[in-house]
Amino acid sequence: MSTSQKHRNFVAEPMGDKPVTDLAGIGEVLGGRLKEAGFDCAYVVLGQYLVLRKDEEMFKCWLHDTCSANTKQQNDCFTCLKQWCDSFL
Repeated sequence: MSTSQKHRNFVAEPMGDKPVTDLAGIGEVLGGRLKEAGFDCAYVVLGQYLVLRKDEEMFKCWLHDTCSANTKQQNDCFTCLKQWCDSFL
C-alpha cells in the first residue's frame, strides 16, 4: 500500500503538539469538525484511538460519527495512527 507524503511526515517523528490536520486523511474541513468536538491536536485523536483499544472498526466508526469522515479518510487516519504507534509505543 502506498502512503501520502503527509502520512510519511507524520509517522517519521514524535507526536509533539501537531495539529489534528497533520494526520493523514484529515484536512481543513474534517479538522474543523474534530476541533469543534474537542479534538484539536493529533495527540488527542491518538488518545481516542488508544481508548478504543486500537480497534480498527471502532476507531473508523468513531471518526465517521465525530466528523463525517468517508471510508478513504478513515482508512488513511487509522493507518497513520497505527504506524505511528508501531514506531513509537
